[in-house]
Amino acid sequence: MKNLGDMMKQVQAMQERMAGIQAKLEQSTVTGQSGGGLVKVTLNGKGLMTHVAVDPSLFKPEEKEIVEDLIVAAHNDAKTKAETMMADEMKSLTGGLPLPPGLKLPF
Repeated sequence: MKNLGDMMKQVQAMQERMAGIQAKLEQSTVTGQSGGGLVKVTLNGKGLMTHVAVDPSLFKPEEKEIVEDLIVAAHNDAKTKAETMMADEMKSLTGGLPLPPGLKLPF
């Protein structure tokens, strides 16, 4: 049963590192942009939008739909970056072990 005890210690250590990574991700931010930098969206590590910046040159009534599309594109860019950042952190947690497809951490 020594192996089981060692495995439990490893699981506990992984949980502690996971908590540290989650705290780090909450403090991290990523910024996505679209329209050549005319629209920028900032997300925290959990994927929540914290800031939107729109270049004043876009504020023309006839370009309303374009600005809306650019905001969506910037958000999607930032979300992709946040997911990549999280995946990189998880790789460090799992020691590079591949996780089964569809398994996302944290649970």
